[in-house]
Amino acid sequence: MKGDKNENSELKDSPPDNGVQTSQYNSISPPASPVADEEPFSTYFEDKVPIPESENQIFSFRKLWAFTGPGFLMSIAYLDPGNIESDLQSGAKAGFKLLWVLLLATIIGLLLQRLAARLGVVTGMHLAEVCNRQYPTVPRIILWLMVELAIIGSDMQEVIGCAIALNLLSVGRIPLWAGVLITITDTFVFLFLDKYGLRKLEAFFGFLITVMAISFGYEYVLVKPDQGELLKGMFLPYCAGCEPVQLEQAVGIVGAVIMPHNIYLHSALVKSREIDRRNKKEVKEANKYYFIESTIALFISFLINVFVVAVFAQAFYAKTNIQVNEQCNATGSPHTDLFPLNNDTLEVDIYKGGVVLGCVFGPAALYIWAVGILAAGQSSTMTGTYSGQFVMEGFLNLRWSRFARVLLTRSVAIVPTLLVAIFQDVQHLTGMNDFLNVLQSMQLPFALIPILTFTSLTSIMDDFANGWVWKISGSVVILVVCAINMYFVVVYVTSLNSVLLYVLASLLSIAYLCFVVYLAWHCLIALGVSCLDFSSRGQLGLSRHTDIYLLNDMDTDSVVER
Repeated sequence: MKGDKNENSELKDSPPDNGVQTSQYNSISPPASPVADEEPFSTYFEDKVPIPESENQIFSFRKLWAFTGPGFLMSIAYLDPGNIESDLQSGAKAGFKLLWVLLLATIIGLLLQRLAARLGVVTGMHLAEVCNRQYPTVPRIILWLMVELAIIGSDMQEVIGCAIALNLLSVGRIPLWAGVLITITDTFVFLFLDKYGLRKLEAFFGFLITVMAISFGYEYVLVKPDQGELLKGMFLPYCAGCEPVQLEQAVGIVGAVIMPHNIYLHSALVKSREIDRRNKKEVKEANKYYFIESTIALFISFLINVFVVAVFAQAFYAKTNIQVNEQCNATGSPHTDLFPLNNDTLEVDIYKGGVVLGCVFGPAALYIWAVGILAAGQSSTMTGTYSGQFVMEGFLNLRWSRFARVLLTRSVAIVPTLLVAIFQDVQHLTGMNDFLNVLQSMQLPFALIPILTFTSLTSIMDDFANGWVWKISGSVVILVVCAINMYFVVVYVTSLNSVLLYVLASLLSIAYLCFVVYLAWHCLIALGVSCLDFSSRGQLGLSRHTDIYLLNDMDTDSVVER
């Protein structure tokens, strides 16, 4: 094995026969083979799903079914409690006017997920592993820490979402901290379902998505939204009479839908199918079916999100606290004190949202809402745990036992979540969710920039590298998404009204922007801006590289010549 490594090193460091030199930008070094007595390096796919053969078929439902699974697990991040809360606030604050923003954000999310899936399919490695092999040590560690922060923020929302659902279902008998402990425990149990087969685990996630669709669909049918206004809000990109509150909510929708850790997750999940990466036809076919599957999965998640927006747009848009207070009093709700006797516009979160539904439409609406939130929180907590495992394994090259890896990745988020649950009251969690949304918004560049960088390099992607259309459109999309989310961060920070926090935010922003510029510099070189490749003036140069080597599979030492 040592001889193989030396040979690979020579291939990378010495000029090939055509006289063109290579560097870190145009070649991935294959990982060393695991020692024979170590546990196989796997998290989610110890047994890969075989793909049925089909002769001369442009499309096969059997093959689509074989590839179905990873896209639906990925789509759960579009349905987590943070997204549901963003949906209901969008409906309550802006009515149907921001549905087009939700549609646009979902389409942008699909395009970004396409890049993530292609990276995993073509290279046999997920994004964290590629980052580990391509970036120098210090940037790699910083990148890992930033992604971990995003996962912790998302995980806190998901676990607390489950705890809120349990609190609603138990009529307050299960406090927030107890709900957190229950969620953490049952997540461990559910995560080991893949021991009974990968397809069974994927079926379980499909069941949870179905529960969400039925629960929120029931609320939709119960409320009977105005279909004309709904279609107008979805396809007319305009927000008549919108004020800063509505514009901030529009920014919040984009931040809630496009989540950084989901890019890492999807690039790993697609490795669960048996694909011969030496066969260009199979790789192309896998990319096609994964894109179709992702489109279907995100379409379903979009419909569920629309259900939530429409319910609160129809029933609670422009309602005041005193109006809701009167309705809760009339029905004898024990939660009347949540809504003060004033004419301020109603503000809701996933807890108050369930209470309001119960006041207006009866207890059944509240309990069914809570079931939907529980399914959303439980499923997203599980996929969040997988994200944590993939990220830690990829960046740190962990080779621990499977249980130890799960325990570590869950423990990272347990402590802060429990502290919030113990010291924060269930009725006052909206501020925390705003902070966590800002935290995740700040981490977006650390997923979007690397995925565009690596999928644009022919040395990594070979014939499947991004063309100029994808490079330009991807750059524009990432720039717009990051700018929108930075605006969200600025709005949040300026609302804190503290000089000390302003100074601290300024110092952190300088360091943050420096690292983003560093990643963007590498990305621009990968996109073909050769004038930024300063090494080209010396011995190495990206602009003069000929791409010869491509990693075949993460579990082998071989380098396949193309």
